[in-house]
Amino acid sequence: MFERFGDLPLHVLVVHLTVVVLPVAALTGLVFALVPRWRWFLRWPALVLGVGALVCTFVAKESGQAFVAAVPTLQKAVELHEKRADLLFWYVLIFAVVAVAAFLLLSGPSALASGKGAKATKSRPLEIVTQVAVVVIAVLVLWQTIRTGDAGAKAVWTGQLPPK
Repeated sequence: MFERFGDLPLHVLVVHLTVVVLPVAALTGLVFALVPRWRWFLRWPALVLGVGALVCTFVAKESGQAFVAAVPTLQKAVELHEKRADLLFWYVLIFAVVAVAAFLLLSGPSALASGKGAKATKSRPLEIVTQVAVVVIAVLVLWQTIRTGDAGAKAVWTGQLPPK
């Protein structure tokens, strides 16, 4: 199921979506957590991108495993990439959970001039913990996405490019 899309390995296609969605989700989550006046605008995008990042990461991970199973000679070359991708998956899973919690718990103004629809603070300490959790896990997702992509790129391109 995760091996091919047409004549191409699915991983080669979905990894490009993943390396765009994960940083966008993490940055959206950061702004959502740190800029309360924008929460009315970013509440739904932060939620959708957080869950979407998890879906993209899952498909990238499964398609990568299917790709290596189809071409076993790649196993050694992608070993570091695979280890980093496994850790990235767990970071993104936590990020998705925290994004859902932030969607439900963080207060914010309404887009309406009347203020109707504003989300009130339920518990200030809980809000601070949620904000910190979003910031920490978003930074980890960004950092691990870069590390994972770098390991994958080196696995593919080392020895393939002409010398400088």
